[in-house]
Amino acid sequence: MRIVIIKYNAGNVVSVTNTLNRLGVDPILSDDPEVIKSADKVIFPGVGEASTAMEYLGARRLDKLIVDLTQPFLGICLGQQLMCKHSEENDTDCLGIFDLNVLRFQPKLKVPHMGWNKLFDMKGELFQDLPEETFIYFVHSYYCEIGPETIAKSDYINEFSAALKKDNFYSIQGHPEKSGKTGQQFLANFLNL
Repeated sequence: MRIVIIKYNAGNVVSVTNTLNRLGVDPILSDDPEVIKSADKVIFPGVGEASTAMEYLGARRLDKLIVDLTQPFLGICLGQQLMCKHSEENDTDCLGIFDLNVLRFQPKLKVPHMGWNKLFDMKGELFQDLPEETFIYFVHSYYCEIGPETIAKSDYINEFSAALKKDNFYSIQGHPEKSGKTGQQFLANFLNL
């Protein structure tokens, strides 16, 4: 199986690669459109800032490429946020795969939201063999609204979309690559799509 991780100067690629290695997969890291198009599955991880990431994608025309992909595609953390239509982070227009906005947490509690939190209302194949109200690791100051594409929720200050799905596009706000056996099962479920 040919797995490509999109390179776009957003962090956390090493952790994702290590988790995939434990699952028996040696992914390719690339920002080459032809390499990305040839993948069986694509992973779009990220820790970083929305406008800088979108500039990098736009400069390489990856913004246009990503929305036209037809293979299973998984966005992680910033990757999920960039798949939405707009982010409050530096007033950034994003990819628009999900018709949702990315909003900043209002600081009633400590921001960023960092640490383990539970998922609930989980639906679909990415959550196979995971218990209801499973916990994963989060680090984020912005969150995706809840909408018809929401397939899991979490709650910090307010409820938010912890995972999204539309056609071949999947995403998760938390970090499966930092979430032990739970995260490894989630990524295995993606690989098994």
